[in-house]
Amino acid sequence: MPNALANETSPYLLQHKDNPVDWRPWGPAALAEARERDVPLLVSIGYSACHWCHVMERESFEDPEIAALMNELFVCVKVDREERPDVDAIYMDAVQAMTGHGGWPLNAFATPEQVPFYAGTYFPPQARHGLPSWRQVLEAIAEAWRDRREQIVAQSAAVVERLSAAGQLRPSGAMVDPGILDDAVATLRTNADGVHGGFGGAPKFPQPSAIELLLRRDEQTVALDALRAMADGGIHDQVGGGFARYTVDAAWVVPHFEKMLYDNALLARAYLHGWQVSGDAELRGVVEDTLDWLLRDMRGPEGGFYSALDADSEGVEGKFYVWSLEQLQAALDDERLYEVALDWYGASAEGNWEGTNILVRARPGIPAPRELPEIRARLLAARAERVPPGLDDKRLTSWNALAIAALAEAGAALERDDWLDAARGAADFLLRESRGEDGRLKRSWKDGRATLPGYLEDHAYLTGALLTLYEATFEERWFVAARQLADATIEHFADPVNGGFFMTADDHERLVTRRKDLEDTPIPSGNSAAAVALLRLARLTGEARYEQAAEGVIALLHPLAANHPQAFANLLAAIDLQLGEVHEVAVVGPPESAVPLLRTLRGAFRPRVVLAGAVGADAGGAVERSAVPLLEGRHALDGRAAAYVCERFACRAPVTSSGELAALLR
Repeated sequence: MPNALANETSPYLLQHKDNPVDWRPWGPAALAEARERDVPLLVSIGYSACHWCHVMERESFEDPEIAALMNELFVCVKVDREERPDVDAIYMDAVQAMTGHGGWPLNAFATPEQVPFYAGTYFPPQARHGLPSWRQVLEAIAEAWRDRREQIVAQSAAVVERLSAAGQLRPSGAMVDPGILDDAVATLRTNADGVHGGFGGAPKFPQPSAIELLLRRDEQTVALDALRAMADGGIHDQVGGGFARYTVDAAWVVPHFEKMLYDNALLARAYLHGWQVSGDAELRGVVEDTLDWLLRDMRGPEGGFYSALDADSEGVEGKFYVWSLEQLQAALDDERLYEVALDWYGASAEGNWEGTNILVRARPGIPAPRELPEIRARLLAARAERVPPGLDDKRLTSWNALAIAALAEAGAALERDDWLDAARGAADFLLRESRGEDGRLKRSWKDGRATLPGYLEDHAYLTGALLTLYEATFEERWFVAARQLADATIEHFADPVNGGFFMTADDHERLVTRRKDLEDTPIPSGNSAAAVALLRLARLTGEARYEQAAEGVIALLHPLAANHPQAFANLLAAIDLQLGEVHEVAVVGPPESAVPLLRTLRGAFRPRVVLAGAVGADAGGAVERSAVPLLEGRHALDGRAAAYVCERFACRAPVTSSGELAALLR
C-alpha cells in the first residue's frame, strides 16, 4: 500500500512511496500530526541520485520491522533536498554543528516545533565501523524523548539561536579592501593540489567558482591545471561527455558516477573561459562535448533540463560507465581501433576500479589519435544498449538557469546556433511554466505542473541567465524579464535592515528560522549570484538601486570572503566586478560589419564587460527608444556598425574596427 508520498511529483519522494515506512512530505499536516501525537519528527533528507540514500533505503526503510518501529515512535518525513533547499539547509547546519560533518542521506530528529536535537547521516542496519545501527538510534532517541524531554526542550532556544546566526549577520561597517582579491588568489594558489590539480584531497570536488575567480584575476596556471586534470580523469565521461559530481580519490580517477545538471552547467562555462584565455583547443572540446551531452541526454521535450542522472544502474554503482576488455573489443569490432583505445585510455585486464576500467586519458599532453572520434562514437553506440542510470526528470528553475547561461554564452562565443536555440527554449519554458502572475518563480516543474515557491537562488540565477541570453542574442524580451525578476527579488527577498537577501521570500511558510545562504559551494550562493546579476543590471540601466542592493550583499559578506576564498569565490567575483574597471559596450549597426566587433568581444574572456546591441538596426538611423538604457541614442557610423565603450555611461568616441575596440578594452 503506497504511503502519502504517492501524490508527490519529486522522483526522490516517489522512490519511497512503496516503503513500509509511513512517510509524509514536509508540510503543515506532518507538523500537526507530530504535535497531536506528541512525538518527534524524523526528517530524512536525500535526493534521487544519492547512492547511499538508496543503500539506506534497501537496508532499513524497506525492512518491515524497522519501518514499524519508525512509524510507532515518530512522524516520518521525507524531504527532497533539491526541491526544499530551505529545509535541507536548516538540518544540514544542525548535523554539521552536532557531528562536525554532513552529507546525504541526512537523518534529523526534531521537536514538533521543528527544532533539531539529534542528527546524523547514514546509519547501517547493524552496528559497524563505530556507527550504531539504525534501530539503536531510533530506540535511543525515543528513550531520550520519553525520559529527558525537559532537557531537550530547554536546549531548543540555544539551537534556534545557532541556526539563526547566518540570517542575523550584520555588516561590519568596514570598507572593502581591494587587496582581498589578491590575497584570495594567493590563498587559492597555496591551497591548490600541485600534483593532481584542483583543490583538496579525497573525496575531491570540482570547484568552478574558484577556477572562475582565478581566471578573472589572470591567475591562469592553477585554473588551467585544474581544468586539464579534470578533463583527463574519470570524473569526465570520456565517451559521452559531461562530468560526475566528484571523485572518491584525489587524482580525479574514480568518480561517484552521478551526474548533476548544475555541475555540468558551471563547468561548461569554466571550460569556455579557460579556452578563451588559453586558446587550448582541448578545453574548447570539453565545452562542446559537455553541452552536446546536455542537449542529447538531459533536455526534456518542452525545452527544460532534467536534474540528474543516478550513479547506479541495475542496482550497481557505475555499471553503465565502466568497461572490461571484452566489452571494449566487442564494441569497437576492429583490432586497430581496439589497440589505439587500450593505449589512449590505459585500459587493462585488471582495470582501475573493481576489476573494470573507468576510462581516463592515460597519455595527457599527447595529441589525440585521429581514430579517437570513431572510437568514441562506437563506444557511445554500444553503451546506449545498456540499461541506463535512473533519471531525475524534475526541472529545477535555478539549475535550468545555470544551463541557460552556459548555453547562451558558449553559443555566442563559439557561434553555435543550436545552443542558442536551446537556451531560448529553456528560458521560454521557465517564463511560461514556472513564472506566476505576480512575476515570481516556482521552484520545480514535473509532469506539466510547477510546484513550490521559488527561492532566492531561483530568482537570482535566472536574472543573471536572462541577462546573459540578452547579451548573446540582443533580444530585448530577455532583458525585460531579467529586470522584472530583479525587482521581484529585491521586493520579496532583501533584508532592509542588515543587507543581503534571505533564502526564502517574505511570504514563505514559517520555518524554525529564516536563513541566508552565504557560501558558494558547491554552487554560487543566492546572495553572491544576486550581487553579480544586480551589478551587471546596474551597468546596463544606470540605476543606482540595483548597485546599492548588490553592495548590501558585499558589505555583509566581504569580511568572511577575505578569510575563506574557496567558500566565497563567487562573492569575490562580485567584489571584482564592483571595484574593477567595468566597460559598458553598445554595438549598433548592420550585421555584416557588426560581426567582427562581436567576435572581438566574445572571443576573449571579458568578465568586466556588459554588452548591449541593436545589430540589424537601420544603418543610417539611431536607436531612439529601447528597453536597454545603454542603447538609447546610439547609431551606426557611415553605414558601418559602431561600438560605444563607456564607463558608468560616460562614453568614448565610437569605433568601427576590431583593432580599435580591442585597444579600448585593454
